[in-house]
Amino acid sequence: MIPVANLRPAILQAETGWRNRLDALLDRCQFILGQDVREFESAFAAATGARHAVGVASGAAAIEISLRHLGITGPVLTSALTAPFSAVAIQAAGATPHFADILPDTLQIDPDDAGNRITRRTAAIVPVHLYGQPCQIARIAALGRPVVQDACQAHGARVAGRALTRFSPYAAYSFYPTKNLGALGDGGAICADNAATARRLREIRDGGRRGGQVSYVRGVNARLDELQACFLNAFLPHLEEWNQERRGLAAFYDAALRDCPGVRLVERTSDSVCHLYVIRARRRAALRRYLAERGIGSAIHYPVPLHLHPAFADAGLKRGSLPHAERACREILTLPLWPGMAVSQASQVADRVRTFYSGTQ
Repeated sequence: MIPVANLRPAILQAETGWRNRLDALLDRCQFILGQDVREFESAFAAATGARHAVGVASGAAAIEISLRHLGITGPVLTSALTAPFSAVAIQAAGATPHFADILPDTLQIDPDDAGNRITRRTAAIVPVHLYGQPCQIARIAALGRPVVQDACQAHGARVAGRALTRFSPYAAYSFYPTKNLGALGDGGAICADNAATARRLREIRDGGRRGGQVSYVRGVNARLDELQACFLNAFLPHLEEWNQERRGLAAFYDAALRDCPGVRLVERTSDSVCHLYVIRARRRAALRRYLAERGIGSAIHYPVPLHLHPAFADAGLKRGSLPHAERACREILTLPLWPGMAVSQASQVADRVRTFYSGTQ
């Protein structure tokens, strides 16, 4: 069996680190906003090139808290092709998600379409760095609206060597277990370069408090807990190595599938950290069945564009409104990829895909 993701190799590789930290945490018995969170915030800021990092409860909380800090309540534009939590976070902040189409070659948000959809009421933009590849963030930032980057799939990614926080005041990350840097439960962080912004974000995540029992600003209860920070501190030193493994496997798939009939590769730049390996596949449902029958897992990230989710109908978009995202959602397929995956396993996956489309299965 080749699953679409396998967390065990990474957990075992970092075992000495997390076991030592876990023992120390259990000795301290401080499980909320303690030493592990402080150490992780400092280390994660350094790893991303940001000046500050604020640990929060999830990637959605990271987006929500950033928008709350901005005081955003109007329409917020984001990509139609992403996880629903991007839009859920916008709603949680008291704003309304609106959607832009994607570029068909990269599947990233289309800056031109986004620009055409901005109105005088558009309060902010939440561009998504989908599948680990930075979108055209410089062009998005030039559209004249506050920007909160959804970097929940882009741990360690930079743009031509520049940290994501050089392009907007906020970069939101998720530590969901399958991410490039994952916890063993939910977790998230906001990276920022401004010290005053980081202080206020810390207040908002902790009920508006400043270390006591008085709330000074409107806040939420969305702290990164010590247990998850314990594991994140142990995993973080391996992030660059794991990202390099992902890049190598993605490059292998590219070479093996580039001329495969029925497969369209998704274009990537060298800035991608290859969170997922996604292709556009003809006869996708039949291919998934064929792979599953042969013990190969796959997934769809994501099967329905956000503007067609009933929960986001307030955007007022109907089927056909965002054709590139709608077509992509009918074709995209995620193939197995994880740190510790053997090239021989990737070769088996690619061989099965090629056999399916050759008609010789």
